[in-house]
Amino acid sequence: MKKNGVRELWSNGEGAINSWLAIPNSFSAEIVASIGFDSVTVDMQHGMVSFQRAVEMLQAISIFEVTPLVRVPWNDPALIMKSLDAGSYGIICPMINTKDECHQFVSACRYAPRGMRSFGPSRAKIYAGDDYAEKANDTIITFAMIETATAVDNLEDILSVEELDAVYIGPSDLSLTMGHAPSINPVDEVNEAINHILQESKKANIKAGMHCPNGKVVRERIEMGFDFCTIANDAAFITQSGSNELNLARGK
Repeated sequence: MKKNGVRELWSNGEGAINSWLAIPNSFSAEIVASIGFDSVTVDMQHGMVSFQRAVEMLQAISIFEVTPLVRVPWNDPALIMKSLDAGSYGIICPMINTKDECHQFVSACRYAPRGMRSFGPSRAKIYAGDDYAEKANDTIITFAMIETATAVDNLEDILSVEELDAVYIGPSDLSLTMGHAPSINPVDEVNEAINHILQESKKANIKAGMHCPNGKVVRERIEMGFDFCTIANDAAFITQSGSNELNLARGK
């Protein structure tokens, strides 16, 4: 089975730098995948991406040596399984608030006897190899999003779930549920919660990831001990670069 590059980085004690695709287009996905990120995530939750578009984007990403991931819109076993069958090497699942929710999520990602995933890796077998059935359980990465105050309260229980590989912090929703404006640049109280999630994850031998506004913050978070960090998304790349060039053209 084709190796999971993110797992390889982790085994070497390195952090992975991830990109995020909100634009439902295979060409823009191909461009981002060509840049050199360690992984690329197709965002089916807040991105404008349907399942069919996601498949096309995964096909474009697979041209390059980059790990393909999907953020599903919700903790829905059917869509989780379809995304894996389409060739995703990891699932980022939003709004995991309890141990039971986490167990439901990871179970959908694993074949029996370790889970309840139904067998039918239509595109995944083409992408990953003929031994997919044998090795998928140990190759696919499960990311539970910790992004609410409730999830932080239940963190120890969530981290105890077998088959959970990593948590992924959504700073905007975490800020919102802690009584602050949603922001990818959290205030001090939210940063304290983020540090708590990081430290507890390390104690439980669970990898920790986070969404970040730019490369500078990604570097800082990895130096703090994070294992997986995302730089904004493709829409933000266009907006920021376009605005900067426009301001230069207008002498601002």
